[in-house]
Amino acid sequence: MEQNRFSIAILALGGQGGGVLADWIQHIAREDGWLAQGTSVPGVAQRTGSTVYYVELAKPDIGGRSPVMAQMPMPGDVDIVIASELMETGRALLRGFSTAGRTTLIGSTHRVYAMSEKTAMGDGRGNSDAIVKAAGERSKRFIGFDMEAAADGTNSVISAVMFGALAGSGALPFARDLYEKAIRDSGIAVATNLAGFDAGWQAAQGVVAMPAAESHAVPSATTTAGKALEVRARANLPETAIPNALHGIQRLMDYQDAAYAELFLDRLETVAARDQSPFTLTAEAARHLALWMSYEDSIRVADLKTRDTRIARVRGEVKASGAQLLTITEFMHPRLREICEILPARLGRGILESEFLVRSTSGFFTSGRHVETTSLRWFLLLRTLAGLRRWRPKSLRFADEQARIETWLDRVRTTAAGDNALAIELVRCQRLIKGYGDTFERGLGNFERIMAARPQSAEEVSRLCAAALSDEGGQALDEALKAA
Repeated sequence: MEQNRFSIAILALGGQGGGVLADWIQHIAREDGWLAQGTSVPGVAQRTGSTVYYVELAKPDIGGRSPVMAQMPMPGDVDIVIASELMETGRALLRGFSTAGRTTLIGSTHRVYAMSEKTAMGDGRGNSDAIVKAAGERSKRFIGFDMEAAADGTNSVISAVMFGALAGSGALPFARDLYEKAIRDSGIAVATNLAGFDAGWQAAQGVVAMPAAESHAVPSATTTAGKALEVRARANLPETAIPNALHGIQRLMDYQDAAYAELFLDRLETVAARDQSPFTLTAEAARHLALWMSYEDSIRVADLKTRDTRIARVRGEVKASGAQLLTITEFMHPRLREICEILPARLGRGILESEFLVRSTSGFFTSGRHVETTSLRWFLLLRTLAGLRRWRPKSLRFADEQARIETWLDRVRTTAAGDNALAIELVRCQRLIKGYGDTFERGLGNFERIMAARPQSAEEVSRLCAAALSDEGGQALDEALKAA
């Protein structure tokens, strides 16, 4: 029997054009003589939530009666769900919008990580594979592909790709030319939106293969110093540790300089000397040592925020043309400690240890501010701060971190002589330390508490780390330490 009513739920993040997509759908329905109504319930800020757009389409006369349309999608009563990101697909499933045997589920398989995932103490990412599996089980048909990649490949926007995927799914009884007419009638970026629409259509038809997984190839050195360090790493380290070691060299040369990358190899070779087959300890140490040695300070933040590559990436994300001005406003909240940590060690420590100086200067750092990093004033200020990189080895934070790293490595090397498995878990314990500010201090505190407890087995270290990562308050770690 011909279907005379369709309910469509669209879940999109801020800035992804969910409202435009909803308008296009209503446009094609009305062009074909259907009634159409659209509503929306806005979410919170960009990248921390989504807006649910609801579109209902109906024939103008159903059994001699005018249809009464709903304001929001109801679980079990949605014919089509369109999600702009994989976790949004998961949220649609949790809310019961997709029903096995009824719903055509169209969702992008790429991820835009939520703030809760980014700020988690450990790996807070949602399980993508579980969502894809559930999407197939709880829908009549699941059409999933990387829509962001398709949008980038056609220089269009993800809403156009979703529109094309909807058309290509055949879930609505409208011809392709009506969809394309809706884009033309909008008069906005017609050529690129049509290209994105076609990419979505082709993917829904199964013509376009899924994009290949991101490559994690071992980097090749491009400078004389880098090539020399690569030769040294390949000569002195076990084969299993080479990929992580080369990534570490590249990271630390970018972070500081060749001499700092050489110190990384000096330290890593002392660990390799104590390692046992299959040399997992050295491979793990290469990764975690590089991460710790490239700790985040105000110098690093200023450097990353003002790089040409970063500004170009933002321009690409917002689809800004070369002729358009781009303004980037960011929230920054450096604390007194973070300022003192980039000062010469003696001066920074003197300020922090002086009750008078701390009390008299703390008022300048009690609240953050919005900074327009693309303005000349703030850009020059941040570039000046980034230029302090050459003086970083004389800073208070550098002295403190190198002392902590050496203490940690001494413990690892000593332990490896008798228990390689325990030494590996002590290396992996570094994953507790991340970020800056309160996040860094909380992670470092947990790390130091575990080290002070002197766990005697790999299983015990793993259990304590898992407890530390399970909550921010530290209650789980307290209980685990009591039970140790």
